[in-house]
Amino acid sequence: MGESVSGVGVLDKAVDILGALEARPRALAELAEVTGLPRATAHRLAVALERHGLVGRDGAGRFVLGRRLVALGSAATGGPRSLGEAAAGALAQLRDRTGESVQLYVRDGDRRVCVASLESPHSLRTIVAVGATLPMDKGSAGTVLAGGEEVLRAGWAQSVEERERGVASVSAPVMLNGEVIAAVSVSGPIERTSRTPGRRYASATLAAARAVEEAMAGR
Repeated sequence: MGESVSGVGVLDKAVDILGALEARPRALAELAEVTGLPRATAHRLAVALERHGLVGRDGAGRFVLGRRLVALGSAATGGPRSLGEAAAGALAQLRDRTGESVQLYVRDGDRRVCVASLESPHSLRTIVAVGATLPMDKGSAGTVLAGGEEVLRAGWAQSVEERERGVASVSAPVMLNGEVIAAVSVSGPIERTSRTPGRRYASATLAAARAVEEAMAGR
């Protein structure tokens, strides 16, 4: 790596970084070694790519390919232009089916970000704004995005008053090439969801997650 192929050196170096991360997550020292770039240069470019969503971080702080590449790849093959757009129909159906607020989250390092949100028609409802960042260690969506074996085996996770008092939620993973790329969630007040929300909403949430996967695949 490191040889210029376009005549624009900084672009070639950035592409080298993406190529190195295609194989697996890499810590900064390994990233610099594989690309042949000085450590400071590798760090500067990786952080710049991270700000554009083309590079991200995993739970160990290693650099990984960013979620924005999913949307770019989908657009390049004629599919939906973004994860949020791909999920729009499934989320609307899930909201209408459950009567509760629904969200779509993606992981961003040790946080999760809401990339789509539809509110319940009830006056008492949960509200999560698009762009809101929430902790990974609280709530069913964080559990799903962490990708634990138990969650992947069951296909969904639930939480009761973990992040916010009086609120319960159910989430299911959206998978792409065997990896969890997002979490579809239903959330609402315990008065309606109960303290076992999975019994009410797991089936519908799973169906919505599968619908998002199909939309991402262009089916």
